[in-house]
Amino acid sequence: MAATAAVAGDLYKWQDEDGVWHFSSKPPASNEEFATIEMPADPRPTVSMRKLGLQREPEYSFFNNLWGPVELQLELHDAENVTTEPPLPARIVLPAQTEQRLLKVRATDPALGFTFRLSYKHMIGPPLEQLPPAFNYYPPFPFGLQFPISQGFDNDQTHKETHSQFAVDIVMPIGTPILAARAGLVMDMEDDFHGAAQTERYLMRSNQVRILHDDGTMAVYAHLQPNSLRVREGTRVDRGQWIANSGNTGFSNGPHLHFVVQLNAGMAIESIPFRFVTPAGGTFTPANKMMIEGVLPKR
Repeated sequence: MAATAAVAGDLYKWQDEDGVWHFSSKPPASNEEFATIEMPADPRPTVSMRKLGLQREPEYSFFNNLWGPVELQLELHDAENVTTEPPLPARIVLPAQTEQRLLKVRATDPALGFTFRLSYKHMIGPPLEQLPPAFNYYPPFPFGLQFPISQGFDNDQTHKETHSQFAVDIVMPIGTPILAARAGLVMDMEDDFHGAAQTERYLMRSNQVRILHDDGTMAVYAHLQPNSLRVREGTRVDRGQWIANSGNTGFSNGPHLHFVVQLNAGMAIESIPFRFVTPAGGTFTPANKMMIEGVLPKR
């Protein structure tokens, strides 16, 4: 359930006036015609681990690749004659874009050898012990547009797990501007995936933006159009800001936006219910087959 970021993107190919072919990760600055070659993107790890220190007293450093906090859970297995600092198992919150030495290991009896296996799990977002106060969200597309919801809350067609129980799928054409439903920090995004199918291969290949809100919840905007992101990781976005275009990437059977609000409920991502704001200023709970209208102007 942890988000990842793609580490490969499109390749651009063009021929200059002298007949020389060029290949680059960026399109030509001139007006020359170019072709786009879709390159397969592989996710990079959310958290990276390095082993440091001496063989007899190893230390372990962890780096958070995201622009938002992650929670780590460290555990020892098959440990003999081992003492750790801190004692394990332990859960530790690693801030955004930070590397920290989090674990030291040594022999309890220095005269004897020691053995162990170290494992770790991570979960995106700050751990929240209780549900934040209810917050009303704006439909994530511009005023003047309206689209149907193909899946609402508790729809077991594809939203069967707790991380998507309260997700909504909004059917819309590819290229529709997607607006931030709430202000926050761009903590993770993916922009380089192409293609869509309802097969296991595409489960983790959806272009998306994950925005961290001030109360620790996170909104995910998924199945976005490749190369359409208009924001950068680590920057704050305002409510109504144009963040990307809708698309049809990843585990999908047609063009739509997957929108969900999530939180880290202690090493587990859970979705939470929310209400959308109407053009008249009221609110409603999104339901299957409902038509919803945009409220915010495109910014």
